[in-house]
Amino acid sequence: MPALALTVSVEKLRFAEPFRISGYVFETQDAVVVTLDDGAHRGRGEASGVYYLGDDAAKMVAAIEGVRSAIEAGINRTALQQLLPPGGARNAVDCALWEFEARRAGCEVWQLAGLASVQPLVTTFTLGADAPEAMAAGARKYAQARALKVKLTGELELDIARVHAVRAARPEVWLGVDANQGYAIDTLDKLIPALVDAKVSLLEQPLKRGKEADLDGFASPIAIAADESALSLADIPNLVGRFNVVNIKLDKCGGLTEALAIAREARQHGLGVMVGNMVGTSWAMAPAFVVGQLCDIVDLDGPIFLAHDRTPAIRYHEGLIWCGDDVWGSRKAAAT
Repeated sequence: MPALALTVSVEKLRFAEPFRISGYVFETQDAVVVTLDDGAHRGRGEASGVYYLGDDAAKMVAAIEGVRSAIEAGINRTALQQLLPPGGARNAVDCALWEFEARRAGCEVWQLAGLASVQPLVTTFTLGADAPEAMAAGARKYAQARALKVKLTGELELDIARVHAVRAARPEVWLGVDANQGYAIDTLDKLIPALVDAKVSLLEQPLKRGKEADLDGFASPIAIAADESALSLADIPNLVGRFNVVNIKLDKCGGLTEALAIAREARQHGLGVMVGNMVGTSWAMAPAFVVGQLCDIVDLDGPIFLAHDRTPAIRYHEGLIWCGDDVWGSRKAAAT
């Protein structure tokens, strides 16, 4: 690899309106943007970190600056896996390396990843936790959505009302719910029958990370997905027999390189595969879109919650997400 010039910046992404999940309300999100440049080719990566791990912009920037000399000396993606641990810092650098290498090789990132082609993908559109009637209105607003995901807060009766309100508003869509660690094992027996009644297809991360063993022997008629319980490749063996689906996020696992490895390893263990996001612009969704080509469930709606996105941007149409070759990861000249 040639010597590289590294640029690191922090951008404040503003939400169009407050977004609530279990235990958190988001109004802004700091994103770290990395560029790598050899004078002829440039790669970009964006990361938002992992809020529940304290992986914020300051921590990400410090981690990257701590290894600046090694990066600028001409690191490759394999060496980066050892240089930085899973998390937002590695994600930003890894994705920048993928785009840089694609431009240098004169190909697309998806070709470097070994894919024969890329296709538009059905993505979920997420409804932040709110009053049931407000969430029903939100469901109707996403008129073209084919799949919706409902954020829960661990408030059992209110959560059930939320799910039923959304299902009544949109009886035809695929529906999943995300508890963001808000429940305990002894409340799932009350929650799940209500989800079955509402024709919910996926229950994401019902229990806190560290409580995975509570699912041993638990039989659920609805697929259960691991999110906070599946941070990196090392977590996959611990999920088998407890979860049905792994939710891969590049900020958790540290980039496209490990995300692709997780998708393939999860399949080897008989697990379904999902790709999600920690919110971000189209520069963050684009590498996840590559992972999405290998997934059963895609949740890449991050930019729709922001007041402003990149130009050019990911496109959403008729419930599908499409990343054109003008956004990120193409052999073409980088956009600004």
